[in-house]
Amino acid sequence: MATTVETRWPALPCEAWKDTYATLHMWLQVVGKIALAQAPPLNHCWSVALHVTSRGLATRPLPHGARSFTIEFDFIDHQLAVRASDGETRTLALAPRSVADFYRELMATLRAMRLPVEIWPVAVEVAEPVRLDLDTQHHTYDPGYANRLWRILVQVDRVFTASQCAFVGKCSPVNFFWGSFDLAATRFSGRRAPPREGPAFERDAYSHEVISHGFWPGSGALPEPAFYAYAVPEPPGLKEARVQPQAAYYHRQLSEFILPYEAVRQADAPDDMIRAFIDSTYACAADLAQWDRGALDRPALA
Repeated sequence: MATTVETRWPALPCEAWKDTYATLHMWLQVVGKIALAQAPPLNHCWSVALHVTSRGLATRPLPHGARSFTIEFDFIDHQLAVRASDGETRTLALAPRSVADFYRELMATLRAMRLPVEIWPVAVEVAEPVRLDLDTQHHTYDPGYANRLWRILVQVDRVFTASQCAFVGKCSPVNFFWGSFDLAATRFSGRRAPPREGPAFERDAYSHEVISHGFWPGSGALPEPAFYAYAVPEPPGLKEARVQPQAAYYHRQLSEFILPYEAVRQADAPDDMIRAFIDSTYACAADLAQWDRGALDRPALA
């Protein structure tokens, strides 16, 4: 099949898939909390984030005694695959079912594979936290929209990874954060940030000065998919900075620069538009925050 803009950057209207979005968010939280229970506590929560794969989203290898295992959402065959380091593999169908049923079947599968895990089964980073093991409200799964989301994430992961090559300071992998449901990459100045109030994971994530770029399917204050950029701490003057491309703007409620996904997917060169957004927001934030760009940026090749 020919690769077209529509297959690489498909439409993702929030209203059309909001119920699948909500259910998938809760399923991802179940898997993410399993990673949280098993993974070593690397800085900035990197060990518990998921990663884009050639089929979907997966955990890092999770230690379990002398063995390890991964859990992968496959958005092509629409199944959840649990793979252990001794070769055992089991799958669960990704199909319309409640979060509570998904939770019970996955936990039973892990026990049957001699990989029992205990988690705190309460959703996080959502307006109305629910008990994942009791949640029967969310039960929708449209495979077409799940696949669209994954295809977008594949392209975003590719562009974000390439954009990191110009930065030689500390930089995160491209991570999918299951709590906030976004794909992000973060650059660090190397300097500590002022102490931050809030949950422990936020204090850890923002212990040092950062400039982050990400993609989010949208909800709440921004009911559309979009790319975003922000700096913590935000330097004075950033709100008024002029950034590229023309479709980008500063969202004062979110305290982030926003580039609507729809503008990207309709552009003649989507990759170039995303890179312009990343490069300009980084340059503005880093200069205003007085980052040592001579040490952090790779010199341009002649």
